[in-house]
Amino acid sequence: MPTSTVENYLKTILHLDEDADTAVSVGAIAETLAVTPGTVSSMMRHLADDGLVEYFPRRSVALLPKGRNQAMQVVRRHRLIETFLVEVLKLDWSEVHEEAEVLEHVISDRLLRRMDEMLGHPELDPHGDPIPNEKGEYASDFEGQPLAGLEGGRFRLVRVDDSDPELLDWLREAELLPGGEYEVVSHDTVAGILEISGKSSPIIRMGEKAARQVLVQPIR
Repeated sequence: MPTSTVENYLKTILHLDEDADTAVSVGAIAETLAVTPGTVSSMMRHLADDGLVEYFPRRSVALLPKGRNQAMQVVRRHRLIETFLVEVLKLDWSEVHEEAEVLEHVISDRLLRRMDEMLGHPELDPHGDPIPNEKGEYASDFEGQPLAGLEGGRFRLVRVDDSDPELLDWLREAELLPGGEYEVVSHDTVAGILEISGKSSPIIRMGEKAARQVLVQPIR
């Protein structure tokens, strides 16, 4: 069974690969995990020897099928745990990321399957992130674009950054939640402010920095 350190590296490479159009670099991994590039290089050689990654020294890293599957299993555990903590234990969605970061490395497959059954095999976690199935695959395409890129028009909120508790608290209070439909009334690109028509008030003002952490699908 992979160690928690190995799992964190694989998950980090997976997320960096999903979030960028360029190859994953040692520097990007080091910055994300707050370690030195030398530490990352040493780990990449270890992962390459185990057939988990393809490592090009001083250039880039790519997950091999075995490594990608292991990374997806970590993501599956993390997102199912978050869903369980919110839906069953009634924790706030801003509180569950850090808990899941710990529990994802220790929960057994048997317990995870039972949690999945209790939850009705959800496809999305509370933040709108897709939950991989047992094969390490997503059931559907849940792609979105940053809200900050919209100039106007209606949209459906699909995903939010689950690692920023302050943003999650603000979104909950504003009732800007995954699955909801809203409208960009105006976007002042000079001031970096969007005005959004939502449920709780006629107009919600949101800065572009926060809007870059929210993924949406325009409604045509």
